[in-house]
Amino acid sequence: MVSLSKTIHKFFCYKTEKIKTKVTIFTFINKYRLKYMKKTYYLVLLLFATAIGFQSCQDNDDVAPAANLEIQDFIWKGLNQYYLWQADVPNLDDKRFADQAALNSFLSGYPKPEVLFDALRVDKSKDRFSWIVDDYLELEGQLQGTTKNNGVEFGLSYKPGSTTEIIGFVRYIIANSDASTKNIKRGDIFNAVNGTALNKSNYQSLLFGSNENYDLNMADFNGTTIVSNGKTVSLTKTVLSENPILISTVIPSGSKRIGYLMYNGFYADYDIRLNDAFGALKSAGVTDFVLDLRYNGGGSVQTAARLASMITGQFTGQVFAKQQWNKKINDYFEKENPSALFNYFTEKIGSTTINSINMSKVYVLTASGTASASELVINGLKPHVTVVQIGDVTVGKNVGSVTLYDSPTFGSENRNPNHKYAMQPIVLKIVNSAGFGDYFNGLQPDFLLKETVSTLGTLGDSSEPLLSLAISKITGSARMMKATPANDLKFFKDSKSINEFQNEMYIEKAPEGLLKALD
Repeated sequence: MVSLSKTIHKFFCYKTEKIKTKVTIFTFINKYRLKYMKKTYYLVLLLFATAIGFQSCQDNDDVAPAANLEIQDFIWKGLNQYYLWQADVPNLDDKRFADQAALNSFLSGYPKPEVLFDALRVDKSKDRFSWIVDDYLELEGQLQGTTKNNGVEFGLSYKPGSTTEIIGFVRYIIANSDASTKNIKRGDIFNAVNGTALNKSNYQSLLFGSNENYDLNMADFNGTTIVSNGKTVSLTKTVLSENPILISTVIPSGSKRIGYLMYNGFYADYDIRLNDAFGALKSAGVTDFVLDLRYNGGGSVQTAARLASMITGQFTGQVFAKQQWNKKINDYFEKENPSALFNYFTEKIGSTTINSINMSKVYVLTASGTASASELVINGLKPHVTVVQIGDVTVGKNVGSVTLYDSPTFGSENRNPNHKYAMQPIVLKIVNSAGFGDYFNGLQPDFLLKETVSTLGTLGDSSEPLLSLAISKITGSARMMKATPANDLKFFKDSKSINEFQNEMYIEKAPEGLLKALD
């Protein structure tokens, strides 16, 4: 009987090379029925085999999680499958839990999904960018530039002589926002909200809290101190979609016709408008091109490849970038579909022909908040054309994410109707066609020039410091540059980097067909 039980166990549950397959109890029993002719013995055998089968063959794929652990189960399985550092997290190991019951026992120790999510990440010094939300509708909107916003995009700096008190300065105003109808503009300074002075402890609650209405208390900077000027600006947050193309123009300079584009977010919904902007630049006969990414925190990888294709045009079909996933996903792609790991220069957006301006040299303006997809464009272009970077050191986000939903495929279809949690974990690292992608500490500019409160200038104007320097490099002329005052305000943060949704590099969806292949 013991040897028979071993035989049952062996045949009842087995694996092929690629995909787990279960032999049904009845198929197995019927196969051996002639050997065990007695009806009573046959029934005993049937029950015995059934017990062994359910005890030893259930696994995490076949048994539903406990109802109160649905979100936690989704988090573990999504990270186990896609997280870039899955192999570095012991509790995400494929063999960590023998069955669903063991997994449930572990998950029950984390009643708050956010706590479990953080517990399953590697050290934050390595993973700075993974996050989770309890409402995927908000996430989906913000990844396309739709936010609750009053329209003021700003930077924050320390007050002179302080390491705790801060002030805000307006970088630009979003079109069609509440702020666009108010008396507030680039370069304006504020030091309080609703009469409460800003500091490192309260700025998030005052500026990014649930209050949709607040007053900014304005101030002036006399070169040494911040002085309140008694003015206030009342602002209201509304659902606002930001067109990332803030400025697109042509600047004549001698024999040069310099195209200038200030682009503030890689939002795929605006790709056709971006292409139209390049169509206008192309029709204007631009000879040189300046891409201003100083306020661009990133976005869609696909949009980044399209933008690179608009800037060039002579590299269609060549590799723009390569994705590096965790080992089990990377191994699958390398074997089954290697080209899926590459992002290519393209000539189409769907059926629309891309307007390319065929540059062999591009000037890119950056700041300390320039991140992710912006850095991807810079790094991805470098093996193909000359890239001259002007401004500040970038963030150093060389990794990308994908939105994972609680669904059978982790995609947006057939989502669990019982909750709206979604994850945005880091799932890949991106390198350029030459294999370089190690810029964790940021991309270093060729010409360092930091934007400060005292050196803002007018965006798009040829005298604005960063653009002026780019023009001087294009034309070979020497332009007088304003020296940064020694006592200028020390930069702290900016409004986009504080909002995790707007400091992102993502692919549109998780690879299809992968789950079954890796089962």
